[in-house]
Amino acid sequence: MRIISGKHKGKRLIAPKKLPVRPTTDFAKEALFNILNNNYYFDELTVLDLFAGTGNISYEFASRGAIHITSVDGNSGCIQFISKTARELDFPIRPIKSDVYRFLEKTSEKADIIFADPPYNFPTEEFARISELVFSKNLLSEDGMLIIEHSKHTDLSQLPNFSYLKSYGGSTFSFFELPA
Repeated sequence: MRIISGKHKGKRLIAPKKLPVRPTTDFAKEALFNILNNNYYFDELTVLDLFAGTGNISYEFASRGAIHITSVDGNSGCIQFISKTARELDFPIRPIKSDVYRFLEKTSEKADIIFADPPYNFPTEEFARISELVFSKNLLSEDGMLIIEHSKHTDLSQLPNFSYLKSYGGSTFSFFELPA
């Protein structure tokens, strides 16, 4: 994986092979960050990265100047890799080893961007549960956005607060916002 832009642009990171992850492709990640770049100033953002895996998305936000990133994953190997990489690159990332749903149920931390990249084979109810918890717990800041990455075969457009979706190859990003 590589960091696409920001102070560590072009930096390649090699995650341990044994991690149970499916990192967002560079193609999809670049497209996502082009969308976000048109809507946000990265140096003002707080980010919550759920199902963080290798930390791929967290590093991209950090390289672009996000002020605080919380990365949540249930795998201790993933959290160790994120911790090590964040230290080495001096990134403002706080890794947390936790079941994502338990974390969402307990936290009161607000974020400008909440990004979730759960396993693609999740049933729709599990994707919906992420959205339900984020909005019922009021975890997004005023102009915040929840982005859920999923397979092109999953349709989240019927969920409350759904705004739009963008597809890139086999990956789809569904965007959710508070009503205006």
